[in-house]
Amino acid sequence: MKRRESFGAYYFEVKIGGSVGYFRSCSGLKSESEVQEVAEGGLNTTTHKLIGRTKFPNLVLKQGFSDGTLFALRRKFMNDEGQKLGPNSDGTRLTGTIVQKGPNGTEAKWGFREGWICKWEGPDFDASKNEISIETIEIAHEGLEPA
Repeated sequence: MKRRESFGAYYFEVKIGGSVGYFRSCSGLKSESEVQEVAEGGLNTTTHKLIGRTKFPNLVLKQGFSDGTLFALRRKFMNDEGQKLGPNSDGTRLTGTIVQKGPNGTEAKWGFREGWICKWEGPDFDASKNEISIETIEIAHEGLEPA
């Protein structure tokens, strides 16, 4: 049996649209389905548990602040330019891929679809600290899938 090595959490990249971004952290790779309990008449020992709607939390990406590119992308959605939905949309919403780099060139990939930047947070300024300025974006999306 071949030994599998775990992926390090420190080496990943994010592809949004056609460009690659290098972020400090990425969270929100989650999927949760509601549980619908159904009682069957005459069966008092248990309830059936059926799958309900699936929810995907926002992806949260953090990176060192260098320019206003992400804020400009956020403004696109604030101005209602990115609100077209469905298969007949003109592609204004975002698709992307989070790529986790592993040992010996292995990769794990998750794709998201119909995303839009719902939150942008700029850096905190404090002249008494010697830290890198960090900006944060949240991407609301309509599903994760293996890429």
